[in-house]
This record gives sequence, C-alpha cells and structure tokens, in this order.
Amino acid sequence: MSLEQLIHNCKRNKLKAQSELYTLYSSKLYSICLKYSRNTAEAQDNLQDAFLTIFSKISQYKNKGSFEGWIKRITINTALQRYREKGIFDIINEDIIDDTVEVKDHENISLDYLLELIQTLPNRYRLVFNLYVLDGYSHKDISEMLDITVGTSKSNLARARLILQKKIEEDNPNLDSQSI
Repeated sequence: MSLEQLIHNCKRNKLKAQSELYTLYSSKLYSICLKYSRNTAEAQDNLQDAFLTIFSKISQYKNKGSFEGWIKRITINTALQRYREKGIFDIINEDIIDDTVEVKDHENISLDYLLELIQTLPNRYRLVFNLYVLDGYSHKDISEMLDITVGTSKSNLARARLILQKKIEEDNPNLDSQSI
C-alpha cells in the first residue's frame, strides 16, 4: 500500500492503516521522543500521545509537503507541550551568555553516550539544545515554540553546552579538553 493510500485510510479511521502507519514510523518518532524526554518511560508516553494527536489531526494533512516532516513536528510539539504544562519556562530570567562554546565530536564519544548526557540536562536546557543542535531550529523559532525570549534561548543553549562539556571532561579525563 502506498503512503498516500495509507494516509487516506487513516483519515477514514481504518485501524489496520493506523497500525501500519504506527509500525512504519514508530521507531523514527520514538528516537525523537527520546531526545526530548528524561527517560524511556517518558519517551514512550510522548510517543503514544504523539500518535493520538497524529491520528486525530490526520484529516488536516493536505498531502502538501513531507508527511514525515508533518508527523515529526507533531511529535516534537507533543513533547514540548508536556513541559509547557509543567511551567518549566515560567521563571526563567537569565543573562545572555555567549553561545559560541561547542561540544565537538570526538571519536571516543558514542552517540548513545551523548544521548544519555543530553537526557540528564535540566529540562529547559535539554529542550533548547535538542531544538537548536539536533533539529536545526533557529533561536527565533525556539523562542516562539517555548514562549521564551531569544536571549533566554541562547543562554540556555550555552549553559547546556557548558554542562555537557564539563560532564564529558569529568567522564573522560584522558581527553584533551580542547577537542571537546
């Protein structure tokens, strides 16, 4: 069955089509959920909520643009909504920090290890880091998505990078700090 036919059948609330769509995209969307979640249980909850939203709003998809991009956006927004509801951004008033600090790739650092470190970041830092570094959103976009200022977005990104750099250096004392 083509993707277009699968989407059409999902719009008609066909359970088999919904199941196929879930099977087709669940692993990709789960990896997105994992980036924005503190642990696997939270990621699974976010994935479930994302699919509920996808199925309830699939009639709004007009076959224009990438369907995968559309469902990824829903998934990210679903995860972010949890944090908006918790109000983690309500009391942020941070000074702008230079956001040029980088956590550079190093051959001895695995992607799984980096993901673990990212998951330990405070919520607001983790969300901004993921949106900016991993998903390529601009600070302006992030400020609108999270209802924060551009300066707060930049500050949170810089702080996230500093925390990650420090943790990498602590966990890997033999690495040259200049290579991180």
